Amino acid sequence: MRSLLRSTVFAAVAAIPMGAALAQPPYPPIPPPRYEAVPPPPAGYYVWEPGHWYWNGGQYAWVPGRYVPRRAAYRHYVPGGWRMRGGVWVWVPAHWA
Repeated sequence: MRSLLRSTVFAAVAAIPMGAALAQPPYPPIPPPRYEAVPPPPAGYYVWEPGHWYWNGGQYAWVPGRYVPRRAAYRHYVPGGWRMRGGVWVWVPAHWA
């Protein structure tokens, strides 16, 4: 049963890679963020997207930070983060608003 549950959650996460990543019981708590030295930005208009933990179906994996190009048509950048939604922790990807 536990294997079926993990397979189902992994399939859901794999099917929507740009969407929300699920992390809910019986998974371990999300580790604290790692320190990352932010390198100087490349030429042009870029925003630093900090690194974050991602549940890969068996454990948390660190996704390093990176610079993303600024989108002129949007007002501001909203960094990704873990949010509690309906009693479940969900990864909300970074996006422009």
